[in-house]
Amino acid sequence: MSDDLAKQISEIYEAYYNDIYYFLVYFTNKQEDAEDLTQEVFSRLLKALPQYDGRVAMKTWLFSIAKYVAIDHYRKMRWQRLFSDNWLIRMMTKEGLPEPELEMKEELRLIKEALQKLKPQLRIVVILRYIEEYSVKETAEILSVPETKVRVDCHRGLQSLRKMLAQSIEGGIINGIAR
Repeated sequence: MSDDLAKQISEIYEAYYNDIYYFLVYFTNKQEDAEDLTQEVFSRLLKALPQYDGRVAMKTWLFSIAKYVAIDHYRKMRWQRLFSDNWLIRMMTKEGLPEPELEMKEELRLIKEALQKLKPQLRIVVILRYIEEYSVKETAEILSVPETKVRVDCHRGLQSLRKMLAQSIEGGIINGIAR
């Protein structure tokens, strides 16, 4: 590997590691899996970098790679339960959270749990749009789909989340979302 290529990869890694990692954390809901998958994204980048032509932004291109890595992971792990709240239970018992913070943690857990139950394609769109805060256009570029599909999938994903949350929670702040 030439020094220029090594420097370029290092700069890309420094600039985008956190974005890719957090996208994969939200997708898998497991830090260990996200770390492994993030490394897989950058491994694929290393192999594919010579083909990068600059037609799309590097970040967009990396998220496209991350999307395929996430979908591959989902297919491999389909039979396993994708969400575990054991870490939350351990954290709450160790720290003895105050009541309002405990309620917020519970609401967050329910949202994460509902997010994990979405179909992978809807989950990816919701994560990119509402967690990573990409525009419809950017999300469409990352996923290589028309903007209309992004809008439809966002609507369907949010509708599904509202329905799941309405079934999970009686009263409280989340029910305000689940109309």
